[in-house]
Amino acid sequence: MSEEQFLYSSHQEFLEATVIADRPLVDLIREVQHIYRADTRPWVVGFSGGKDSTVILSLVYAALKLLPEKERHKHVYVVSSDTRVETPVVVDMIRSALESINHQAPKDKIPMTAHAVMPDADETFWVNLLGKGYPAPTKAFRWCTERMKIDPVSEFIKDKVAKFGEVVVVLGSRRQESSTRAQVIARHRIDGSALGRHSSLPNAYTYMPIEYWSSEEVWEYLMSAPRPWGGSNRVLFDLYKGSNAGECPLVIDTNTPSCGSSRFGCWTCTVVTQDKAIEGLVSTGEEWMRPLLDFRNSLHFSSLPENKTEYRNYKRRTGKVTFARGAIDSDDNVATKHVPGPYWMSYRKSWLKELLQIERNIRASGHDIDLIGRDELQIIRQQWLKDPNEPDWLDSLPKIYSEVYPGDHIDWIKNDAGAFTEPDAAILADLERTKGVPAALVMKLIDSELSFSGLSRRKGILDDLQRVLEQDWGGLEAALERHSAPRDQDVYRKEFEALKREIEGLL
Repeated sequence: MSEEQFLYSSHQEFLEATVIADRPLVDLIREVQHIYRADTRPWVVGFSGGKDSTVILSLVYAALKLLPEKERHKHVYVVSSDTRVETPVVVDMIRSALESINHQAPKDKIPMTAHAVMPDADETFWVNLLGKGYPAPTKAFRWCTERMKIDPVSEFIKDKVAKFGEVVVVLGSRRQESSTRAQVIARHRIDGSALGRHSSLPNAYTYMPIEYWSSEEVWEYLMSAPRPWGGSNRVLFDLYKGSNAGECPLVIDTNTPSCGSSRFGCWTCTVVTQDKAIEGLVSTGEEWMRPLLDFRNSLHFSSLPENKTEYRNYKRRTGKVTFARGAIDSDDNVATKHVPGPYWMSYRKSWLKELLQIERNIRASGHDIDLIGRDELQIIRQQWLKDPNEPDWLDSLPKIYSEVYPGDHIDWIKNDAGAFTEPDAAILADLERTKGVPAALVMKLIDSELSFSGLSRRKGILDDLQRVLEQDWGGLEAALERHSAPRDQDVYRKEFEALKREIEGLL
C-alpha cells in the first residue's frame, strides 16, 4: 500500500469514528460534499493560518478528495490576507501552507488554488502611519482593519462574483467565539439552508461548517486527522502553545470582531494594551522578536490619551485646528476638546529609522524578512515631501535609508524632491525669529507660487494663496484663544488682509 493510500484509509477511518459537536464527522463531510455539488457557484475558502481556518481548509480538501474525480466540477479558491505586518512566524507558516496546497492539489486532481492578497501599496500600515502620520490604531479609531484586511479580500471576492455571478465564501467562524459573532451568524442565515447572506457583498453567500464547534473540538480534529495536503499540524500546535494565542480571523466585514488580546494578527497591533501572543513567543525562545515587541509597545505608548499632545501635531491634515463638542459642564457651558492631528514629522522620521535598524539586525541574525517594503518607502517619501503641515523639503528619507543601509542602492523616483535646501530652511528659520512669520508658511506660499510658475494663465493662484493663509499658523495656544473668544468677522478680515500684505512684501 502506498503512503497516499494509507493516509486516505486512515483519514476515512478517523472520519467514521469521530463525533464532534454531537455530530459524526463523516456526516459533516457529506454535507460539505452535498453543498459543493449542489450548484456551479465557485467557493472561496478564507484561510488565516490559525486553528479554525486550518480545520475548514482541511475539511474542504478532504471532502473533495473523497469525491469521485468527475464530481469535482467547480473551482475552490483559497484566499489569505497578508497585511504586510503579520507576525513573522505566522507569515512563514501561511506561505508554506499555500505553497503546499498549490503543489499538492494538482497531484490529487483537486480544483483548488491558494492566493495571498495584500492591501494596495498606498494603503499599508506604514504608509498610513509613517507616511500620512495616522495615529496608532485604537478601539475608537481602528483605521487599519478596513484598509488592510477587508478591502483586499472583498476585492478578491467581488472579482469572482463579477466573473461567475455568485460565490460561496467558506469561513471558520464559530458561535463560541463571542455572543456578537453568534448574533451576526444567526441574523444572516437563510431559513432552511446551511448558507447565509454575506453582510456587505451582494451575490456572496457564507458557509460556516464548524460554527457549533468548541475550541477543544477544533484541536481534537487538528491533532487527530492528518493534513490532506501533507505535513503536520504539530507546528501550529506548538506555536499556539508557545504564545498562548488564538488566531486573528480572516476579516471579511466590519462585524468580524477585532483580534483582541492574545491573538495572532499584526505584530504592530496597538488596539490591545498588551500583545500576549508575541510576549509568549519571546518568553518561549523567540528572543529575536523582542525588538518588534518593544517597537510595538512604543507605538502603543504614543496612542495613550495623556501622550497625544506630545506626539501629534496640534493641526489636522487640513491645516486647521479642530475642536470636538463635548459634554455640558456644571455651568451649563458646552465643553470643547482639542482633537490632535497626525504624528509630528520628527517622530515619523525617528520611527522609520528605528524600524529599518531593527530589520537590518534581524536579517543579520539569520531571519530573512522585510519589515517594510521598498515600494512603501517610495510612497512614504512622496507623502513626506507633500505633507500638508510639515513638508519635508529637505528630502530626508533617502538619507535615513542610506544611514541604516550604506551602499544599498534604491532607484528613488526622480523629480519629486522639494524646492528647498537646508540653507534655505536656515534662512527661513531666521526670518521666523526676526519677523515672527512661520517659516512653514513662507515655504508653502513660495511652493504655491512655484506650482503656478510657467503657466500662461495663473488663474487660481490667489485662491491657493488664500487657502494657505487661512490655515492655523499661530500655534495651539493662539488657536485655543481664537476658539474660546470668537470675534467679529470684520476683525478677522482686516487681520487677514494685513498679514497678506506683509507676506506679499516679503516675497
